[in-house]
Amino acid sequence: MVILIDFGSQTAHLIARRIKELGVEVKITIPELVMEEIKKAKPRGIIFSGGPASVYAKGAPTIDPEVFKLGIPILGICYGEQLICHLLGGEVNAGFKKEYGPATLNFQFSIFNFQLLKGIPDGITVWMSHGDEVVRVPVGFETMAVTETIPHAVIENKNKKIFGIQFHPEVVHTQFGGQLLENFLKICEITPKKKSLDKESVENLIKDIKDSMGEERAICALSGGVDSSVAALLVHQAIGKNLTSFYIDSGLMREGETDALRKVFSSHYKMDIQIIDAKNEFLKALKGISDPEQKRKAVGKTFIQSFEKLAKRTGAKFLVQGTIYPDVIESAGSKHSVIIKSHHNVGGLPKDMNLMLIEPLRNFYKDEVRQVGKILGLPEEIINRQPFPGPGLAVRIIGEVDERKLNILRQSDKIVQEEIEKHGLAGKLWQAFAVFAGIKTTGVRGDERAYGETIAIRAIEAQDAMSANFAKLPYEVLEKISLRIVTEVSGVNRVVYDITNKPPATMEWE
Repeated sequence: MVILIDFGSQTAHLIARRIKELGVEVKITIPELVMEEIKKAKPRGIIFSGGPASVYAKGAPTIDPEVFKLGIPILGICYGEQLICHLLGGEVNAGFKKEYGPATLNFQFSIFNFQLLKGIPDGITVWMSHGDEVVRVPVGFETMAVTETIPHAVIENKNKKIFGIQFHPEVVHTQFGGQLLENFLKICEITPKKKSLDKESVENLIKDIKDSMGEERAICALSGGVDSSVAALLVHQAIGKNLTSFYIDSGLMREGETDALRKVFSSHYKMDIQIIDAKNEFLKALKGISDPEQKRKAVGKTFIQSFEKLAKRTGAKFLVQGTIYPDVIESAGSKHSVIIKSHHNVGGLPKDMNLMLIEPLRNFYKDEVRQVGKILGLPEEIINRQPFPGPGLAVRIIGEVDERKLNILRQSDKIVQEEIEKHGLAGKLWQAFAVFAGIKTTGVRGDERAYGETIAIRAIEAQDAMSANFAKLPYEVLEKISLRIVTEVSGVNRVVYDITNKPPATMEWE
């Protein structure tokens, strides 16, 4: 057992997942309850997560310093390292340069006897996401590694087995991050054993759903994407005919989405699925709204209003949603985290909702959801679908949403999908899509001045959605996409390509 203290990190659950993948139980807790949890759980190790606060700021989350006297190995990650130093007499200041992305880790000297970095080569790439940094380590600590800008990237107190690292080993962009966490478990005298999702764990999940819902009826918010499809099938296998799945056609979907869903589900499922046309309601709810948070809340409220009407018709008590962990944590799913963006099925839900939520995938990441889908036998065309935001194209249009902008965006996005597929890139990308940028620019058409819209293209590579790199698409592919959009889509005269990683950006523009 390892206790993970969540100081509000966007990747706290990702740390827990990495530890669980090594076959070790993890208990996530908040700093206010940690001493109580330690007494109950008797952990062999403690991990401090990162977090958005500054350790020296008023009201910043902190911890009882008695935790350092328990003799239990401690690993502090990012904010966790800074808090260790802050509480034990070191010094933390605002960094000269904020870092959001890759850095090279260089060892200070031979690490032959340094267990935390055992088996890890010098000069690896690590992932940074911070504004503050440790400028002086406490008495009893040594600095084991640095980066070009961080003087104390890895520190240790060998006698007390307290370690701190400024980077994030849990994200896939940190080389040997899994090895570092495995090394920490060995320091805790735990033998790691790699573990993955299997048929038994999925069967247990279905049993949990059945036990939770009993004989009650449920409706499912089905979008046709991998998350809602897997959630629907899990609940269907648990309660069978007591589940009715509704696809709300909001008018905010991609070209051909509704027809494709109708075809797939009629071919592969023996489920009660009904398609509801609600385009006018959603456009009316979005009228006059430009702020992305308000858009998400307007879409969420309209979804729930639609489902509550349907629930009365079916007598349903539960609403099934395909909420996954990145949705939750970006919507401030823990006490000390901050809202990055409200997801329509998390932050967008009204407080007076009359349906009880069932979210069987709430603690899963996208790649885990796909693995569950494979175990359940879902067809590849659903399992490998690109993630698509719950509010749909509403959050891929910068500014107010209307039918003209939706049509321009649908046509542009269809071209992106066709060219990505044609060039064999679809399976290599996490997402590729168009964004209506809401910026008009000057162009030339037939020797005449044109003043038209700008379309942005976003293509990204990722594994779990908590971090991502922009895709280095071949220039000829980008050129073909651009040429087709400005030629085939009326009203567009400029196409740009987004080359920002996550962090500091998010997957979507809004």
